Amino acid sequence: MHGVLLYICAAVVVAAGSQVLIAYSGAEPGPPWLILRKIWSRPLPWVAAGLVALLTVMGVAQVVHPALIGDLERDPHGGWWRVLTALLVQSSGGIQLVFNWAALVVVAPIAERAIGPAVTLAVFLIAGVIAQVVSAAGWSRHGGGDSVAICGLVGALAALYLLRGPRPGLRRLTLLIPAAAVLLLLLANNHGVGLAVGCLLGLPLAVTAGRDRPRRGTAPSRPTP
Repeated sequence: MHGVLLYICAAVVVAAGSQVLIAYSGAEPGPPWLILRKIWSRPLPWVAAGLVALLTVMGVAQVVHPALIGDLERDPHGGWWRVLTALLVQSSGGIQLVFNWAALVVVAPIAERAIGPAVTLAVFLIAGVIAQVVSAAGWSRHGGGDSVAICGLVGALAALYLLRGPRPGLRRLTLLIPAAAVLLLLLANNHGVGLAVGCLLGLPLAVTAGRDRPRRGTAPSRPTP
């Protein structure tokens, strides 16, 4: 039953999250490559580009030198810095490596265009590190991956759309994301930590955002500093 609930939560986050991402991408529904071209168009989202470049280099490095995973993954008996370096390695192998890389390529540039580069980096790091700390404290003492940080970005965008989005139907669908976060927390899954922290960080973004809500298919106005 535990595994079934995890798969249900994953399906809910992917289904609802993808609709929120499309709404913020400013792209018309269509083939994935057209959406990718839109979200990576100029001006280049430089924080997203930096994260993708860094995780690409680290992905290649861990394939060439698998021992790197053990050196950088979270470990309650290792250095405190491992809760940060654990975001750089994917401890569950090739499937996790490819899936997380693909998710970062899609989520990071959309988040940067919606909430700005500095906030994107802050949410990524805060949600990711808190999730790694909780994991190392007992939920899953060893391991690594940046999916918890990506979940933080999805949670922040979900909270922002929930309070500022123009489409009532999508706002109702977006409610499934914080609901999934709560269920994942009850299941002691660290992705719930990433989602929950992201949702909490997204609330002040919605409060400080401009009064104008985005039109359908357009990105929202970025929050004022």
